Amino acid sequence: MSDAARRVLVVDDDAAVREALGQTLELADIEPILAGSYIEAKDHIGPEFDGVVVSDIRMPGRDGFFLLAEARRRDAELPVILLTGEGDVPMAVKGIGEGAFDFLEKPCGPKELVGAVEKALRARALVLENRRLKRELERGDAASRMIFGHSAEAQGMRRQVRAVARAGAEVMVTGGPGSQTAKIAEVIHIMSPASPQPFVKRLAASLDEARLDAAIEAAGAGTLFLDEISALPAAVQLVLLDRLEAPGEARIIAGTTRDLLAEMAAGRFAADLYYRLDVMQVRIPTLEERREDIPVLFRHYVAQAAEQAGIPEPEVSEEHLAGLMAQDWPGNARSLMSAAMRFVLGMPGEVQEAAELGLAEQMARVEKSLIAAALGRQNGNATATAAVLGLPRKTFYDKLARHGLKAEDFRR
Repeated sequence: MSDAARRVLVVDDDAAVREALGQTLELADIEPILAGSYIEAKDHIGPEFDGVVVSDIRMPGRDGFFLLAEARRRDAELPVILLTGEGDVPMAVKGIGEGAFDFLEKPCGPKELVGAVEKALRARALVLENRRLKRELERGDAASRMIFGHSAEAQGMRRQVRAVARAGAEVMVTGGPGSQTAKIAEVIHIMSPASPQPFVKRLAASLDEARLDAAIEAAGAGTLFLDEISALPAAVQLVLLDRLEAPGEARIIAGTTRDLLAEMAAGRFAADLYYRLDVMQVRIPTLEERREDIPVLFRHYVAQAAEQAGIPEPEVSEEHLAGLMAQDWPGNARSLMSAAMRFVLGMPGEVQEAAELGLAEQMARVEKSLIAAALGRQNGNATATAAVLGLPRKTFYDKLARHGLKAEDFRR
């Protein structure tokens, strides 16, 4: 859940209590929505509400139990925390039995209130994340089905894939080590007019002239993907350039995890071939650039690994995900897939370093990386970044100072 979605609907007929609860939440960077009755609150309750509900039990007219029942009718997964007065604990326990997320006794301290709300917000975030993923899968678009993530970087990559898929020109797919260039190439093929035709993959380093011609023939009117094009032997580079200049039906998609411009400058890659292949480009962002996608990707890989291993899918805790987000992933998606397999097999060694830092430091690392990424997208504009993150200006500048970040460093 992004900071912009940290919202709590507070329902209490006592104005003083309502205001006090709202102030406590604001100090914790949580946005309160204050309502004095069910009638005032009802329009916020539903599947699209990205926050949680804190409601008093005893209110005139329609009380907290009515609100709980209505919330569960509209969205059974919307967390509702009940507030109980002295002697109302049995009623609160009854509410838990009827689906309340938690209950708190009044007067409740700030630490107790914020702790319960944070827990509910995390649960809500997971529900909404799963729903978004399901909607993407149901849209039928291969880019949505096969390229995971909600970040601006992931959305941009999907747009690039859709755009180049419609064209028939050559494509260069670039990314860091382990970034699955072959998968992106396959998505481009599936979304292209040539999708009924073959999709052929070959390691560029293994090709000579005869094998290249055989691969082109095998692809026919489909797509030939040349994995790690930088390793294509020098002699075969010239052959490929010749084949590209001649009329042919197979579309060539080249993938690389290396800096081809540097390879070209060093004389290891033919300049003419580079510019011939680089007609259209799709760049796969690193996991460091889109840490917010790590939970989505990891859960997907865990589900895949559990299915492959033929064992039940294990639950992934928020603490484990925080540890993953705090880690560096130089091997990108491949490394995260390996970590998911080890997790499924009961060997989750990836988060040990982060775990030793403690959860607060892990979350600080994640927060810093998300703020830095947002500043980069907003070209160092602090006001715009604060608005995108849903943070009050003072809170935003406090976080910049805490993490040693300067907005001007992100201006291009």
